[in-house]
Amino acid sequence: MPDSPRRVAVITGAARGIGAATARRLAADGMAVAVWDLDGTACATVADEITEAGGTALAVSADVTDSAQVEAAVTRVAAELGPPVVAVNNAGVLRDNLLFKMSEPDWETVMGVHLRGAFLVTRAVQRYMTEQRWGRVVNLSSTSALGNRGQANYSAAKAGLQGFTKTLAIELGKFGITANAVAPGFVDTEMTRATAARVGLDFEEARRQMCEQIPVARIGRPEDIAHTVSFLVGEDAGYVSGQVLYVAGGPQG
Repeated sequence: MPDSPRRVAVITGAARGIGAATARRLAADGMAVAVWDLDGTACATVADEITEAGGTALAVSADVTDSAQVEAAVTRVAAELGPPVVAVNNAGVLRDNLLFKMSEPDWETVMGVHLRGAFLVTRAVQRYMTEQRWGRVVNLSSTSALGNRGQANYSAAKAGLQGFTKTLAIELGKFGITANAVAPGFVDTEMTRATAARVGLDFEEARRQMCEQIPVARIGRPEDIAHTVSFLVGEDAGYVSGQVLYVAGGPQG
């Protein structure tokens, strides 16, 4: 374990988009970050960028739905960076379709990555948090938790993460651990661009249409979400727990 007292953060789905932006932000905040993704090459690229900028990062390639891989990954993080006391459950996938067209594998895949993944990762890191009597869990939900056409699986998973978050806050609070969820609205990421392309929408036209509906008149950037996570995992957010914060450019819910 390092001599430095810096906090150690685990960010899943950190090879790109919101996860990568969050890893960069938490590293800039002074944390050592485990850049965790199924795509080992891509997470190594992000980790190298952080290291070259003067931060401390470790690339971790593991499937969040596999309990053995999760346990091994968290053990490695603890050995190489120190006890992980911040967990950002960001890993996610889309398998959009209308209910009557949705396959069971598409349902199970989305539930597995979002819900099983968050459960396995949080269960693995909470023992380090309880030992340290300090911890932060942030789960990435979505405005889709409120319902969204063609996303029965994704909406259910993101709503489930909100219930998971509130229960964690109740169970872990006495150990100095907070748990909160961030629910982004429309954010410019590779995933949203791919989704637009898949349904035949021009992304710039989709952006224009969304901007007309969003009170702040712009779509989100990954950094918007990263800044919010930065606050929730910081020292000053110790009395904020069990909350769902919609970061969507206007009121939601």
